[in-house]
Parts: sequence; structure tokens; C-alpha cells
Amino acid sequence: MSEQKRAKRLEGKVAIVTGAGRGIGRCEALMMAAQGAKVVVNDVFVENRGGADEAKIAERVVAEIHAAGGQAAANGDSVASMQGAERIVNSAIREFGRLDILINNAGNVRPGNIYEMPEYDWDRVIQTHLKGAFAMIRFASPIFCAQGAGVIINTGSESGLGHAKMANYSAAKEGVVGLTRAVARELGRFGVRCNAIRPRAVTQSVQNFTATDTIRTARSLDRALGKYSLGNRGNIPTDSGPEQVAPLVVWLCTDAASNLNGRTFFVGGDEIGLFSEPEVVCSLSRAGGWDLDTLDGYARERLIGDLINNFTLDDYPELERFN
Repeated sequence: MSEQKRAKRLEGKVAIVTGAGRGIGRCEALMMAAQGAKVVVNDVFVENRGGADEAKIAERVVAEIHAAGGQAAANGDSVASMQGAERIVNSAIREFGRLDILINNAGNVRPGNIYEMPEYDWDRVIQTHLKGAFAMIRFASPIFCAQGAGVIINTGSESGLGHAKMANYSAAKEGVVGLTRAVARELGRFGVRCNAIRPRAVTQSVQNFTATDTIRTARSLDRALGKYSLGNRGNIPTDSGPEQVAPLVVWLCTDAASNLNGRTFFVGGDEIGLFSEPEVVCSLSRAGGWDLDTLDGYARERLIGDLINNFTLDDYPELERFN
């Protein structure tokens, strides 16, 4: 196959990328367009709102795509509402006549201690990440199923594995992974595939987030996750950027990845990885079932004790202790 033909792997496709005004979403949108896709660039964020230099960041990305010879349209609706999600999907049909790819990237962060977290902070994060991914899939999936093809990429996070002072974000992101598996199983029979990524990239949002007082007092993500994190092994640089995430995402949307469905990938720096699926790693059975006394004995020593011993407060000195 010639390089010229390979350079347009998404020719004729239409994609929506949410949260595409900057960071990972922007890089995804730019690469999608470079590969021939027509892109709906969605982002609600407006810089310098009300000022003379006010700028809708989705429109700036569209201008970049146009300057490079691609096709794109801006959308400023919020994924956090069903009405907004429906308008985003409809904008793809209105502007380009079809829809083939959905990248759920929009997100936000509101860190805080779980025992101090306001209901508003919980709701806003869940609404944007988890409800937003659901809402977009809700309105894109009938189109995909009717045409017998479609690709959905959801954006999870390593934080979903358990990140102190990020309960709302962790819950939302791991919910996104569960949603990915459910969608893959439900829509796979219609030719629709759905995968997720757990990206690691230093973006403006990450820099703003890590500068907060709440996070400065907590351990880094790598140390917080312990054995569940890839850490800095292999070729992962500490300054991995959003441009290093986009190639895997775009590749997952091509025909070369047509056999992948319901899986979760790590991507950061020079490394990509495939996460294992949850499984019971140890179990015990007892005729007649278990009661409190037997759990206190054999099960605690062999199974539950191991679990408890692997997760103690001593591993998290940044967490306050209550007496």
C-alpha cells in the first residue's frame, strides 16, 4: 500500500471529539482530520469570557484544521445534559451528513477529601465524565446500529484504579470503563465497537489541577496506585504529552483495529499497554457456606487477611487519621 493511500486512513468518515478545545481532545481532533475525517470539535470552554479577546477554543481548533486543509465544525454544547448531547450528535448529521466515530474526551476535575466533598463537586464530575459519555452514546448509537458500523472510544483514567482525594473523578472514570464493557457487549452484534483508554499526559488542565492545595498534599498518582500503576518503568517519560496519546486513539478508529472491542488501553509517552480484565484471583469454597466463625479463622488467614495486609493506612501518610 502506498504512503499516500495509508496517510488517509479515515477518509470519508465523520467523527465527534468532545472536550476537543485543547489537550488530548485537540490532538485527537487534529490527527483525525489529518487522516481524512470530517470532525465536529466540541468544547464548552471560552477563554477570557466577556473580554475583548474572548475566544471559543473549539472554534480555534476548527481554524487549525481548516488551515491544514481539513474539514471541521465547532460545537459548544455541554455533554453533561441529554439535550446538549443530542445537539452535538445532530450537528454532525447537519454539517456532514453522517457519523462514524465518537470520541468521549470531555472532562473536569474537582479534587477534595471525601469527608469534605460538596454534593455539587460530586455531581458535576459525574455528570461530565460518566453521564456525558452515556448521553453521547445514547444519541450516537442508533445511528451506528442502523448503518451497521461505528466506533466509540471512551476516556478513562489510571485514577479509576483508586486515587486519594479524587473520589468523584475516580468513580466517574471507572464508571466509564464499566460503561465501555457494557456498550461493547450490547452493540457489538450491530458492528459497533467500543474501547477505552487510560491516558497519561501533561496538559494545561493537569498542570492547573496538580497546582491545587488539595493535590499538593497528596502523593503522586504513581505512588498512590502502587502496584496498580505502571509508574515510570519502560520508556514512559515524566513529561508525556497529549500528542503522544492521539495516535493510539486514531488507530483504534481504523479498520486495522476492527477486532478490538470492550478493551481498555494504557497510553503515555513512548508506551502503550493493554489492561487485564477484572477476575477473581483467589477463592475458597466450603460445604454449607460461610459463617462468622469460619471467616474469622481459615478465610481471614488465607484470603481476607492477604487483602487487608496489602492495603493499610501506613501506605497513605497523607490521609488524616481519625481517633
